[in-house]
Amino acid sequence: MPDMTPSSPDARHVAFDWGGVFTVGTFDGRSTQNVADRGGVPVERVRESYFRHVRQLEVGAWTLPQFWAVMQEETGLTLPYGEFEPLYLSSIHDNLPMYATLDALPREVRVGLLSNNYPVVSDHLRRDPRFARFDALVFSNEIGQKKPHADAFAALEDAMGVPAAQVAFVDDVQENIDAANAAGFHGLLYHHERHAEFERELGVWLGVPISALTVR
Repeated sequence: MPDMTPSSPDARHVAFDWGGVFTVGTFDGRSTQNVADRGGVPVERVRESYFRHVRQLEVGAWTLPQFWAVMQEETGLTLPYGEFEPLYLSSIHDNLPMYATLDALPREVRVGLLSNNYPVVSDHLRRDPRFARFDALVFSNEIGQKKPHADAFAALEDAMGVPAAQVAFVDDVQENIDAANAAGFHGLLYHHERHAEFERELGVWLGVPISALTVR
């Protein structure tokens, strides 16, 4: 359950993107490659269909079975949905250092997530015991709007229950960092190969001694 204890005006908190932050590499790239390999179809054909329609998933306009039915028709893939869904979910490659950082955050720090995500995947993440640390989970497919739109960041601020100025937002895409800054958040651009540098930056922002975060 989210911690509803009122936050002091000087307290600082953090919110994260998911893909490219809690995962290594892009989920979309890996999933399309896995589907192409399993289905024996050129990956270029799979990606052309996938990326043309994926926004329908991101804003919750289509269910995952609807999306898959369209992809099957356009690409010639014959893999049944019952095999596609577990293959799709298994394409997640966790960024374990970020999960360690999440676990090490002081309990008084509120933690949020704002992710352009998909039906079924968002449900899968909610069931992950590690996500119990989050006080706010905002998925584009559930609010009908995706980053970098200002409405997505407004939804995050509302879910966090504190002003945006008290929240650092971590993302691996500069466009989303720019939008977060414009919405009043403190943007932190992330790359998994510079994780230790990121931890130092986050520690400075939170006012937490670096030793309180993970050291690798």
